[in-house]
Amino acid sequence: MIIGAMSLPSREGPQRPAEALPHGAVRLDDWGVIRAQGADAGTFLQGQLTNDVVGLGPGEARLAGYCSAKGRLLASFVVWRDEVGDFLLACSADLLPQTMKRLSMFVLRAKCKLSDASAERPLWGVAGGATFTALSARPGVTLPARTWAVAPMPPAGTLVRLPEARVNGSLVPRALCVGSEPPAELPALDAAAWRALEAASGTARIVAATVEQFVPQMVNLELVGGVNFQKGCYPGQEVVARSQYRGTLKRRAFVVHGNAPLQPGQEVFHEADPGQPAGMVVLAGALGGAFTALVELKLGASEGGALHVGSAEGPRLTLDALPYELPSLAA
Repeated sequence: MIIGAMSLPSREGPQRPAEALPHGAVRLDDWGVIRAQGADAGTFLQGQLTNDVVGLGPGEARLAGYCSAKGRLLASFVVWRDEVGDFLLACSADLLPQTMKRLSMFVLRAKCKLSDASAERPLWGVAGGATFTALSARPGVTLPARTWAVAPMPPAGTLVRLPEARVNGSLVPRALCVGSEPPAELPALDAAAWRALEAASGTARIVAATVEQFVPQMVNLELVGGVNFQKGCYPGQEVVARSQYRGTLKRRAFVVHGNAPLQPGQEVFHEADPGQPAGMVVLAGALGGAFTALVELKLGASEGGALHVGSAEGPRLTLDALPYELPSLAA
């Protein structure tokens, strides 16, 4: 049962320097797209993913996880439908082949064909208020007005609105630009800066280094719209539901800053228990002279004391606020 919002303690450590908010566009070479087409594509995906995709309407996208039978995330997707009704699933490129192979094993007699659409649907990340203003001034462009909304991007692309990132206390809008290159006049955004914005949005993207490491709630997937608890069965559903309703969840995701590069899959340690990892880096990037990451942590490790990455003697990490409230769970 949700009983309130957790407050983050102040910590000493590396702080992000004040500067202008990031904006621009970047080709997302570390993302890919799976296409699911056929009369049974929707019902097939409905039985595999953590979110409701059958009810996905025009102008909508949804975040969804793909779990093992033990409820551990094998992949995460941004899902929407294209102009002919096929389902498109954007995910990390480094796990796309194995994920598509695993999903294909369960298609069986369903009328659903899965294919790699990355080449025909290239992805760019666009971010920042100035970037959104420039896009909205272009003929035929209507920006998606809310998170997980979809709008056309002339001449033949799509904009998918993503959750905002919190940078220096301000919210930075973000979107995926699919299939149509952003205007050339937009400034280039560094790939590491985009990954830092991903982390600062508190929205997990599973990559090869973190496959099967997290139950969805451990990375706050349900808090950003990635889990539907009323839909039908999917792999790992019992574990995910038990974590939600029985108060068994003891770990959550937090945004941190550090003074050394961070990588997904790195272990995080707390000074109170230096011999055992307290968590793991989910996503990481660099922005404004600081390194930013989304890390999964034991709840107790977020309540005080020093955090370090790699080992108990590794670089110090400093907690920052998420762009949304983080509930505490009571048994």
